[in-house]
Amino acid sequence: MQAGREPTKLPPLSQAALARAKGEAPKPLPADQDRQVRTDGDLRELLLKKPRGAETADWAEDSDGWMDVVAYAESYSDIQVFEHLLDSEFRRAAVTGWEVDGDYSVEIRLIQYRQEENLAAAAAVDGSQYFADEENTDDWSIPGTGDGRAFANDRPLPELADSGFPFPYTAEAHARRGDIVMEIWMSGAKRISKKTIMDLVERQMERL
Repeated sequence: MQAGREPTKLPPLSQAALARAKGEAPKPLPADQDRQVRTDGDLRELLLKKPRGAETADWAEDSDGWMDVVAYAESYSDIQVFEHLLDSEFRRAAVTGWEVDGDYSVEIRLIQYRQEENLAAAAAVDGSQYFADEENTDDWSIPGTGDGRAFANDRPLPELADSGFPFPYTAEAHARRGDIVMEIWMSGAKRISKKTIMDLVERQMERL
């Protein structure tokens, strides 16, 4: 029926004329002030550098500093994490780690999301903090991050201590800056102090 009819004329477009803006357009931000320029570059450059005297972690010796979505998902025990990361628009992750004087080990991850459909970075931090809150005895807010928090255990984890692992005490931190999530994981021969983990957290967040 529609094909046999004459086309219906569209109503006229009616819109007030928009006045052209006057003056020069604002200059683009310099690279050192444009956060996107930094975060779209080599994400590994934003990781903290290994401190002097520390040894590169065994698992990091053959690493190029990148974690693909499969490697990142395999660091969790839940088999549904891989599918969740894809749904959350996982973009890439950078990682580094070291051991200090046989006292404690450090692993730092920066995970970046595309955030085209949802605010995945905020959701990731919320989820990590939920589980960290259940597993740790102490926690502290991270200044300047809004919702970032650090956690630590004042007792050794039984599964680590029973297996003979030399670093049975744990601490962790979760925060975000824009589309990048920061994760810090620490294991120690004795309880990891607030000062130790917060120093790492604050310096890493400054780099972001």
